[in-house]
Amino acid sequence: MELFIEFVKSWGYWAVFAGSLIEGESVILTACAMASQGYLDIYRVAIIAFIGTTVADQALYFVGWYYGEAIFDRFPKIKVRAERAFELLRKYDIAFIIACRFVYGVRTTSPVVIGAAGIKPWRFIPLNILSAVIWTVISCTAGYLLGAVVFDFFAHVEVFQKYIIYGFGGVILMIVCIVKVRHYIRHKKDNEKGNV
Repeated sequence: MELFIEFVKSWGYWAVFAGSLIEGESVILTACAMASQGYLDIYRVAIIAFIGTTVADQALYFVGWYYGEAIFDRFPKIKVRAERAFELLRKYDIAFIIACRFVYGVRTTSPVVIGAAGIKPWRFIPLNILSAVIWTVISCTAGYLLGAVVFDFFAHVEVFQKYIIYGFGGVILMIVCIVKVRHYIRHKKDNEKGNV
């Protein structure tokens, strides 16, 4: 645990930035959980996460804007996700642009699709920033609160650690006994069938 904490202290903010560039909710949640314990600064984590997610989606948007459909023809694996994102964009327009960060399965392809669909940069940029603010607030708040709960739980687990180990050992022993009894019964039945 101490080694992990040192790693977070040394590389935490770089990990936050890298995680926010990709689908890095788990990195952001972990960083915010560590911030709840004072290992990182929650405001720095939030600012870095906001910058990373904004830059990543803006870059992906421009990939779609400049290369359009050709990008999906070149990478057929993402074409299915792109078609789903196009469908959602046509149906929900502005709401989709704001919410695409939260839609599992199309999160990475959505900005590319939005650019390929010809949504003007002056329209996308403010919506991208608004979406990044919402995503950052939700992710960082959830991670911070979750961290407080999880670390508090583990602090209390140490008090009951001996009982948890005994209980776990008892469950293992019970499973072994059940398996042995079933094996004995099955073996006895096989012997009785053989004697008949």
